[in-house]
Amino acid sequence: MPAATLLASLVDYAGLFPPAGLSMAEAVATYAAERAGADSWMLGRFVCPTARLEEFAAAAAAHWTAADGPWRASALVTRPEVDVPRLRAFNAAHAGQAIVDVVEAKAMTVEEIDQLAGALGDFEAYVELPLDPDPAQLLEACARLGLRAKARLGGVVPDAFPRPELVARFLNRCHEAGVAFKATAGLHHAVRGAHPITYDAGAPRVTMHGFLNLLFATQVVAMGGDAADACAALEERDATAFVRETDSIRWRAHVATVAQLVALRQAMTAIGSCSFREPVQELEAMGIA
Repeated sequence: MPAATLLASLVDYAGLFPPAGLSMAEAVATYAAERAGADSWMLGRFVCPTARLEEFAAAAAAHWTAADGPWRASALVTRPEVDVPRLRAFNAAHAGQAIVDVVEAKAMTVEEIDQLAGALGDFEAYVELPLDPDPAQLLEACARLGLRAKARLGGVVPDAFPRPELVARFLNRCHEAGVAFKATAGLHHAVRGAHPITYDAGAPRVTMHGFLNLLFATQVVAMGGDAADACAALEERDATAFVRETDSIRWRAHVATVAQLVALRQAMTAIGSCSFREPVQELEAMGIA
């Protein structure tokens, strides 16, 4: 029960993006296989650029079945004036087979957030925000306009991985503003640690954020912890410090009950990952899933 509450639909599958960088056919086939697998309860949306949605539909058509229910997709929007009509046309053309019910876009200023809110209409929207400088005003704008936030926590170069204190500040600001968020990039490992930055042979190793760390840092903030407390959770490297219990999940002395996990997942809604198997296998090895 606590694992199901914590992990349900957690992983938005971003196999099209680095470091996996799969072709559309490969990514769709992987997503279809995972939807049919025993771990499908942890699988979220298929992440796709708006400009590639018809390519996505063509590759996925052979996998769609009525019994399966429609595939849910999160579309990356870069030009709302062009992309939003495409999204509406896609949903109309593929009703019952697939639906874009979430969009993701970037903004650097309050003015850009205002413009996005007007252009994106009734789609549930996540706005990718910079973590530095302090995003407090940007998150206040998101709260005012009913938008959600998105944090990028990695990439394919070492400088793409933000320092824990910047992530902790973002979590505190989201909590203060009452803004739900998702996080993406560099999050295919459960616990913080050093890993190859890409899947290429001989790729350099960098320290990556763990998504369990992120979940518990969010929980610590929700329970009144400050940025230092959140940093401690983000910097945890010992996988044995995370324990599934009968009615809770614990990180060291911090216990999250099922009711608290429900609230946690309303605050942190998803992670984007180019791999689904890696997160699942690590959680299973830890005894969490």
